[in-house]
Amino acid sequence: MSTSTPEAVKKLVDNMQTDLRSLSMECKKKFPPVKEAAESGIVKIKTIAARNTGILAALKENSAEVVQPFLMGCGTKEPKITQLCLAAIQRLMTHEVVSEAAAGNIINMLWQLMENGLEELKLLQTVLVLLTTNTVAHDEALSKAIVVCFRLHFTKDNITNNTAAATVRQVVTVVFERMVAEDERHKGIIEQPPAVQGNSNRRSSSTLRPCAKDAYMLFQDLCQLVNADAPYWLAGMTEMTRTFGLELLESVLNDFPQVFLQHQEFSFLLKERVCPLVIKLFSPNIKFRQGSNATSSPAPVEKPYFPICMRLLRVVSVLIKHFYTLLVTECEIFLSLLVKFLDGDKPQWLRAVAVESIHRLCVQPNLLRSFCQSYDMKQHSTKVFRDIVNALGSFIQSLFIVPNVGNPAIVNTPAGAAGAGGPATAQSGPGAAGVSGGVTPQPAFEYRGTWIPIMTVTVQGNAKATYLEMLDKVEPPSIPEGYAMSVAFSCLLDLVRGITSMLEKELGQSAPQTSPDPAMVQKQSSEQSDKEPGTRAVWVEMVNACWCGLLAALSLLLDASTDETATENILKAELNMASLCGRLSLVTPRDAFITAICKASLPPHYALTLLSSSASTLTNKLPDYICGKVLAVPTATYTAFSIQGQNVQIISPSSESHQQVVAVGQPLTVQPQGTVVLTAKNIQCMRTLLNLAHCHGTVLGTSWQLVLATLQHLVWILGLKPGSGGALKPGRAVEGPSTVLTTAVMTDLPVIANILSRLFESSQHLDDVSLHHLINALCSLSMEAMDMAYGNNKEPSLFAVAKLLETGLVNMDRIEILWRPLTGHLLEVCQHPNSRMREWGAEAVTALIKSGLVYKHEPALSQNQRLQLLLLNPLKELSNIVHADIRQKQLECVLQILQSQGDSLGPGWPLVLGVIGAIRNDQGESLIRTAFQCLQLVVTDFLPTMPCTCLQIVVDVAGSFGLQNQELNISLTSIGLLWNISDHFFQRGETIENELDKEEAILEKQAKEKGVPLNRPFHPAPPFDCLWLCLYATLGELCVDPRPAVRKSAGQTLFSTITAHGTLLQQATWHTVVWKVLFHLLDRVRKSSTTADKEKIESGGGNILIHHSRDTAEKQWAETWVLTLAGVARIFNTRRYLLQSLGDFFKAWEVLLGHIQSAALSKNNEVSLAALKSFQEILQIVTPVKDSEKPDALSAVNMPILIDPVTASGPGRPLERTDSLGERLSRYNGAEQIPPPAEIEDSALWWSAWNAWYRIGTDSTKPPTSSAKLAFIPSQPFLTALIQIFPALYQHIKTGFSMDDLKKLGVILHGAVSVPISSDASPFILPSYTEAVLTSLQEAVLTSLDVLQKAICVGPESMQVMYPAIFDQLLLFVEFSCKPPQYGKLETKHVANAKYNQIQLFAPAEWVALNYVPFAEKSLEVVSDLYQKTACHKAVVSEKVLKKIIKTLRMPLSLKYACPSESTWKLAVSSLLKVLSIGLPVARQHASSGKFDTMWPELANAFEDFLFTKSTPPDNLSIQEFQKNEGIDVEVVQLISTEILPFANFIPKEFVGQIMAMLNKGSIHSQSSSFTEAEIDIRMREEFSKVCFETLLQFSFSNKITTPQEGYISRMALSVLLKRSQDVLHRYVEDERLSGRCPLPRQQVTEIIFVLKAISTLMDSLKKTQPENVDANTWAQVIALYPTLVECITCSSSEVSSALKEALGPFKDFMQPPVTKVQNGES
Repeated sequence: MSTSTPEAVKKLVDNMQTDLRSLSMECKKKFPPVKEAAESGIVKIKTIAARNTGILAALKENSAEVVQPFLMGCGTKEPKITQLCLAAIQRLMTHEVVSEAAAGNIINMLWQLMENGLEELKLLQTVLVLLTTNTVAHDEALSKAIVVCFRLHFTKDNITNNTAAATVRQVVTVVFERMVAEDERHKGIIEQPPAVQGNSNRRSSSTLRPCAKDAYMLFQDLCQLVNADAPYWLAGMTEMTRTFGLELLESVLNDFPQVFLQHQEFSFLLKERVCPLVIKLFSPNIKFRQGSNATSSPAPVEKPYFPICMRLLRVVSVLIKHFYTLLVTECEIFLSLLVKFLDGDKPQWLRAVAVESIHRLCVQPNLLRSFCQSYDMKQHSTKVFRDIVNALGSFIQSLFIVPNVGNPAIVNTPAGAAGAGGPATAQSGPGAAGVSGGVTPQPAFEYRGTWIPIMTVTVQGNAKATYLEMLDKVEPPSIPEGYAMSVAFSCLLDLVRGITSMLEKELGQSAPQTSPDPAMVQKQSSEQSDKEPGTRAVWVEMVNACWCGLLAALSLLLDASTDETATENILKAELNMASLCGRLSLVTPRDAFITAICKASLPPHYALTLLSSSASTLTNKLPDYICGKVLAVPTATYTAFSIQGQNVQIISPSSESHQQVVAVGQPLTVQPQGTVVLTAKNIQCMRTLLNLAHCHGTVLGTSWQLVLATLQHLVWILGLKPGSGGALKPGRAVEGPSTVLTTAVMTDLPVIANILSRLFESSQHLDDVSLHHLINALCSLSMEAMDMAYGNNKEPSLFAVAKLLETGLVNMDRIEILWRPLTGHLLEVCQHPNSRMREWGAEAVTALIKSGLVYKHEPALSQNQRLQLLLLNPLKELSNIVHADIRQKQLECVLQILQSQGDSLGPGWPLVLGVIGAIRNDQGESLIRTAFQCLQLVVTDFLPTMPCTCLQIVVDVAGSFGLQNQELNISLTSIGLLWNISDHFFQRGETIENELDKEEAILEKQAKEKGVPLNRPFHPAPPFDCLWLCLYATLGELCVDPRPAVRKSAGQTLFSTITAHGTLLQQATWHTVVWKVLFHLLDRVRKSSTTADKEKIESGGGNILIHHSRDTAEKQWAETWVLTLAGVARIFNTRRYLLQSLGDFFKAWEVLLGHIQSAALSKNNEVSLAALKSFQEILQIVTPVKDSEKPDALSAVNMPILIDPVTASGPGRPLERTDSLGERLSRYNGAEQIPPPAEIEDSALWWSAWNAWYRIGTDSTKPPTSSAKLAFIPSQPFLTALIQIFPALYQHIKTGFSMDDLKKLGVILHGAVSVPISSDASPFILPSYTEAVLTSLQEAVLTSLDVLQKAICVGPESMQVMYPAIFDQLLLFVEFSCKPPQYGKLETKHVANAKYNQIQLFAPAEWVALNYVPFAEKSLEVVSDLYQKTACHKAVVSEKVLKKIIKTLRMPLSLKYACPSESTWKLAVSSLLKVLSIGLPVARQHASSGKFDTMWPELANAFEDFLFTKSTPPDNLSIQEFQKNEGIDVEVVQLISTEILPFANFIPKEFVGQIMAMLNKGSIHSQSSSFTEAEIDIRMREEFSKVCFETLLQFSFSNKITTPQEGYISRMALSVLLKRSQDVLHRYVEDERLSGRCPLPRQQVTEIIFVLKAISTLMDSLKKTQPENVDANTWAQVIALYPTLVECITCSSSEVSSALKEALGPFKDFMQPPVTKVQNGES
């Protein structure tokens, strides 16, 4: 709980009051002043608590007063009261409410108590509390407090002494901690140290801050005290011991190194006070020589004193450890001293303590490195680090030769008892059984009769000293035998371990392990900013400084060691050094250490050329000293290296060493030799060698040669032979004396074999370079073995090959590093003449590949493409071997791989597929079949699992099988596979796309880094699309295969896949599909088709029949062309939106139309018809406006957006029109309404289509120029299809369809209809002549016009100018009824006389003109219907359409019975009537404009020609027919009476006159002499005459006359009527007179009666008329009738008489003149 919270404060206040009360109670009687002080204290506290918010601060301010009562209490010297007061004072301190003044008072009080010897422990406690809770005690107060503690340390009471010692230590610590805290607080503030006066080097403490000053003074006094001088600051000290002083100095230096390093004042103390002090105190040890005569020196030499010497060494250790940087020179002195202390003439305990101190240094590798940097690497400095190592070495050697050190050796001590735990763990008692089964009493070294036991001195890596810690001993202890040796041995081991682990660690940081290349290490370490640039130089220097000494000492110890554990440790140290040298690329030392181990492994004097040669290259001369110590080794053979002037001797084991022989065997040489022996230590060294190779293979580099050669020899000696998988098993040598192995080694052999295998297993930890060194070493061994196997039949050493295989098999996880050399070598082995070897090679390669694929690599093979390719590469390499059987084996291997590993082949697919696809036509069917089997397996089972990047290769491979020509079935099946593949793409589209995109991103990045463009087919398209494109391209290739079956199959597959799966493609990719796939294919097919051979193909192979429609190459290609074009068109149709959004759709469209055009105009009916079908297909497209293209998107634009505005003539119709698309748009739409861009674009497309259509139409319907027999005339189905296209096309171009276009259309329609058909086709197309049916072509033509006129009907005003043109076109067709069209100069027979079966045999094909009547009649119906709708249109009026219709109809009307078909003229009449019923009112409306002026005479002539025709009716015409025909004539007259005459005033007079004359003529009977009497009354057209007369009469009634015009027509009608009546009556009178008795013909009687009735009617109407309305002429004519009537009275017919009576009656009114005078018909 914090001391400043309100609760804590309250509690403090309460407690203080309680304490004061208690004090007041205690002192009540004896010490009244104290009581009073206490009570006033209570009041004071209460006041403070009441008045202040910050109670603690207030208390602190007044603390001197608050504390006073308690100080007085202590002054009483009453134990109870004193304790109470001290407790209260401590409480105040704890809450930090004691001010500086108060603290001073308290300390003074404590001093008194100390002097009085009261409450000593409580005193110490209070001092501690005061100094630890806060920093109020300063300077003198502080020093006083410290002296109190020191004084209490030297009392007689043991407990007090020890407590005080502890307190002193704690207080000293507190003083320094305060200083550290103060530094922390001032961290940010940089202070300028005041300039030093003069050149005085003394630093005063005046520059320091308060706490620092205290610390300074304290430390300075400690030095004074140790030096036995008076203190400056700690006044009042009475006594002090040097040992305690040294301990305090050591603890301060050890605990607060920062203080000395950061403050110059303190550094100065170190340099000026501490170091001289240490050197001074050391002097007795330096001068002392053991056993030197006392007389030799005049003055008595002070003897070394153990406690001080030992403490000095501890201080030195701390100084070196922490202040090495400050005290470089001093440390050099200290270290040189340490080295000197090891001399043989120093006391044993001194050597022991010195070795322990050195051990302390040895476990601080960083320190060692600093020595190396500061001394060894400086030019004129002592080589301290080297000296330390060499000193240790010579120390160890000296132990062996100092006669009084060792005991006589126990000769038969077997090596053994492997100790557990740290180095040289002693295991007395029954240890692990050694090789001999004996038990060593104690591990030891033995050399030349000297026997030194090994003791456990320390835990590895931790210099736990025995003697340096004996702080309580005064006398030097006795040192057990072997202790110094053991510590020195530990020093060596720890030194090696420390250096190696430190450098390993730093190397690990600065460079990845895989880079033994010195330049790399240099580079990477130099990049480490925190390491000084020379880091690597330091490492190298360290190794160079120490390796000679180490190697000498270690090889001596190795030879001397009788203990398995010690041997192990020595070997381990040599191994670590070898490894380290390797890491630093120091080849000489590395090889020296390795050679040492190798030599120790082999039998003594074993002739291994490799080792001796490598040694001799290094040896310059045999040295006679090592590190300055003479050491004669007469029995040992040794190799020596001289490096940088230092000589090193490697001691080979002496032959008489006490080692147990465990094996006898043969050396491995070409010539057989004697036997050699191996000892247990050899085997142990061999294991180390294995271990070295196992763990440090990375750095072995070229020394792999040494290691592997040694191992190969050992293996051979031990008789291990390779078995399956390359592992070695104990076997028997084939020749020479057998290998002898002891049971001990027999049990070891499997272990060794196992380790050997593990060695090659461990090759997985090597880096690339090392692995290559290993493989190269193995390969060179293998090459030797191969050479051996060439010459003789001696069994080859398979060590290398076996190990290559084994290395491969166990190294699968990083197989790529060794794969190339490994398989390269094995592939060479495959070509070895020795059959067994070759077979072994092939098996090995395939085994490696298979196991490589089975292996679970990390990352998995599927993620590691390079590796997979590597693994499968040798499989591909096998393709280069010529023998088919090898290829067969390779393909079988592929099949096996597929069956077992197919799912996980991953990125290896390309290679596998490459092997499958490496088929050539010359390889024979069976190989192709096997390969195809593999492919089928791939497609059926593995498409989903293979990486998507390989799918393209599958496509290519399948394509190559399609193109091979050995086996048609395989080609066709492979097309099927392509379809399956496309299906797979479709189903897993998303997955494939994502995978490919990822892959693509990686590739692009790589390409970018390399700065090369990404190279893959169809590059800019996304990868998934490229996959499709490759598939399409492959199928495209197959579509132009020479074999029709393949073409057909491929074509169908191609278009099916594009149609079915094209939705997956990106928009932009369609561009490629269109241009690179579809059009490219069309071009090739067109080219092949047009150049194909027209020779007839004989039925292939006799048993296959070829249909006649496919019996030439040309016909077969035609089929392909048809398929291709149709496919492309279908795609254009179904994918239109997509394609349209591409930039150059217009261009593509043009190209497609070009293809359609060239196909349509090809002289092959099948192709041309199919082309039109395709054309139809691409036009049957509605284009709804898509949401995105609503017109408002364009509201900001005030001008149509044009496609391709570059071409001056506008993209729409570049050939015929010069106006731009924009103009046309504005003309038809008015500028205010801008269609959305899609439609603009569309219109350009449609116009382009229209142009194409026009070109096809023009070219195909153009009549042949010559009348040659061979002219190509298009077939009816073709023309029909062509014309049927127009309506669909027109829907899209109607907005811009102009008169010009209409005229072009007319030309084509006319041309198409005019084309005759070949007579052998006519029965299929033509109906028999009597049926009036239209051919489909004719229907199509009419439909086209119908579509046009409907469009015009709903179209804008501007379009209606086209009506007349349509009428013209139709009327042209109407004329065909009487005058069939001519097709060029071609002679056509009329259908009637080209009877199919009467064609002469020699006429190849006679052309038959069609029956045009039904067509013309249908056209006529269309005309009349159309006219009914359009009569009023301006254009129809102004273009005089009515006149044209009438003019055209005149032809059938005037021909009448002479028409080819009777139906024609009847239809013509009914049409004329229909047309006139609509047209005449219009004509009347426009009478004034004169637009119809020319029509009237035309109409009059038409009536004339028809009603009074020149053609005679056929003889076989029945009465009923005749009456029907007469009815038609009557209808015409009725039309005249209803539609023409009532409106005479709007009609030209001449016309009315003509009509009147005609009626007149019609109502007068003219007899035909050819009639029989019976028929006469019918043939005379009585009905007709009657109607004519009635009509004339009708217009004579004048009571309806209202206007002068009407009067005029009435007058004309009257005059005609009267003239007519006159004629009839005259003729009647004549005939009556002539006939005598004979009655007149029936019709004449009827006529006269009719006339008479008419006259009476006329008279009636004249009476009712106003007299002034009747013309004088009329009166005259009426009156003139009278005499004629009177003449008729003589008639004999009663009917005539009664009629006459009625006619004469009205004349009575003329008997009196009229009232008004009438003149000239005007009143």
